[in-house]
Amino acid sequence: MKIRFAAVGLNHPHIYRQVELLQEKGAELAGFFAAEPELCAQFSKKFPGVKLAASADDILNDKTIQLITGAGIPSERAGLGIRAMRAGKDVLMDKPGFTTLEQLAEVRKVQAETKRIYSVFYGRLDSPSSQKASELIRAGAIGRVIQVMGMGPHRANLPQRPAWFVKKSQYGGILCDIASHEFDAFLHYTGSTTAEVVAAQVANYNNPEHPELEDFGDCMLRSATATAYIRVDWFTPKGLNTFGDCRYVILGTDGFIELRQTVDLGGREGGDHLFICDHKETRHIDCKNVEVPFGRQLLEDIQNRTETAQNQALCFMASELSLRAEAQAKRFGHLK
Repeated sequence: MKIRFAAVGLNHPHIYRQVELLQEKGAELAGFFAAEPELCAQFSKKFPGVKLAASADDILNDKTIQLITGAGIPSERAGLGIRAMRAGKDVLMDKPGFTTLEQLAEVRKVQAETKRIYSVFYGRLDSPSSQKASELIRAGAIGRVIQVMGMGPHRANLPQRPAWFVKKSQYGGILCDIASHEFDAFLHYTGSTTAEVVAAQVANYNNPEHPELEDFGDCMLRSATATAYIRVDWFTPKGLNTFGDCRYVILGTDGFIELRQTVDLGGREGGDHLFICDHKETRHIDCKNVEVPFGRQLLEDIQNRTETAQNQALCFMASELSLRAEAQAKRFGHLK
């Protein structure tokens, strides 16, 4: 049976990859909706012939649609997900899936009641280098993972950003937003099921004209078996040929892995580079052709009511950690 899905909320460009990922694995894009005409026009150009619904309710009331995917304004995502689950649909939401702990608590409650899938599209789920690292770790290539360092620098491009991008109540804060990838990766690579936020801080160092924007954030985590350091920022310089030099260093008891997901400053082309050093050698693995199973697994989970693409409890825990870090972070600079 072919899964039919619809896109609701188009405010972040991640929606295009979410749709493509599902289409690549055989799902049918049955419709879309957004309140902004300009976003609808862009989406129609990318996916011609797909029906624009009159409202989100029209999509939610369509019993032939099994999955809702969305990348609306972050503060509105949890509400849409709740409506979708109560309408009997599964959910694939862009990160952050929540901007407050209260939203997360309500989504957890509704997900438990409805038994629907609420998946958050963390970057690891669509990363060939992350997939390869997971395979190596499961095989014991670097021993037991004891520390993960994740860095997610981004380019701000503030003149091209919408108004919600700099409003804390709408984007949730930098640790809630772009650092959500790193919190998910820490749980995944270390096998942790929970952790505590040891310390967190955020700052607005360079954008006093936008006092609610956080342009820097970092955090330390500790679980029963491992630790993490996370750093995110909006300071990618114009000289870099991609949006940011995103990377992970995964330390094990018998070696380490470094992921250069977006660029190799050493000169190798493209992204998805993996470097591994163990007791025998140091080597580079080009991961661009590694299969990422997330889309296929998600569609299978929808059909079979299984949980292989993303562990639901860990999905929520990654978001909880990011929200707790954001809530307790010390603040510096030009912050409102």
